[in-house]
This record gives sequence, structure tokens and C-alpha cells, in this order.
Amino acid sequence: MTQPPRVDGRTARSERTRNAIVDAHLRLIRDGDLRPTADRIAKLAGVSLRALWSHFADMESLMAASGQRVLDERDASYRQISPELPLAERIDAFCRQRARMLEEIGPAARASALKEPFSIGLQRYRRLHVARVRDELTSTFPEEIGSDEELLNALTTISLWPAWSTLREAMELPVESARAALARGIRALLGG
Repeated sequence: MTQPPRVDGRTARSERTRNAIVDAHLRLIRDGDLRPTADRIAKLAGVSLRALWSHFADMESLMAASGQRVLDERDASYRQISPELPLAERIDAFCRQRARMLEEIGPAARASALKEPFSIGLQRYRRLHVARVRDELTSTFPEEIGSDEELLNALTTISLWPAWSTLREAMELPVESARAALARGIRALLGG
């Protein structure tokens, strides 16, 4: 029987501190502080500024770690939708899941939008999010999309954060109305 690798106490403490810093960063963002300072992050994490900077070389590396956490959480909450379901059921399931996931990533997406033009790391995470949505669409609607790249581009566009943000923030729609608008757009594009 193989023994699991041992983790020394110092490594475990370091990992806990790193996680506490990322947790604090994301909590501040989720609480509406879209540009949290290192000082506020360290205070909430219960660590010194020195500890924060010993784990993260700069705010860009902290944002990268936080972006990875958001991506991991998004991946953990995703549930594959069977392409065998009738089209109307797939559209409904896809839109319900997208609405839930977009609401979950909303605070991080708002904070990222402020810094993304200046952050290679955040630009990379945005591309990863786009790629995952494209994968969700092609696995949920494989027959309908086929090799139609224009259709996939249109479906991707209406399924991403900027469109959701327009519905929820600029148009001030409640979640159910925004989800219904997304579903209507997808039905129109897929002919369902």
C-alpha cells in the first residue's frame, strides 16, 4: 500500500496563508470592493503585508491566482447537459446553468473589467472563459451547430458576461428576465 506524500508543517502553513489571501481578495470583490488594496486584503486574510508580498510578487500575480480560483469554481459548478435531450430542454438547461454561473462570476468579472486592458493574466483568463463557453455550446448543441463557425460565434457572444451584464446592469432586468432573454436569443439562433 502506497503512503501519501508527507507535507511538512511549513509547506502546509504557507499553502493556508496563500489560500487565505486569495479568499480575502475574492471576498472583498464579492462584497463590492472591485479594487481592493493589498492592505485591505492582508487585513481581511489576517496576515501581514510582508506575508502577502512574500506569497505574491505583485497584484498581477494575486489577480492571476484569484482568476484561477474563479475558473476552478466555475468548472466545479458546471454540469454537462446531455445532447440527447430534446432541443427545448437543452436550451432551458443551458440558459439556467449559464444564468447561475454568470451570477456567480459577476463580481469577479466586474473587477477584472477594470484591470483587464492592462493585465496579460486577466486577458488570458478571459480567453479561457470564452473557450469553455464555446465547448459548452458545442457539446450541448452538436447537431445544431455542426461546423457553422458563425453560429457558434453568435451563440458564444450572447452567452458571455458582457451580454449578461448589459441585461442585468444596464437594462436592470431581474435574473429570470435576463435568462428568458438569453433563451430567446439562443432559440432564435438555433431555430428551436
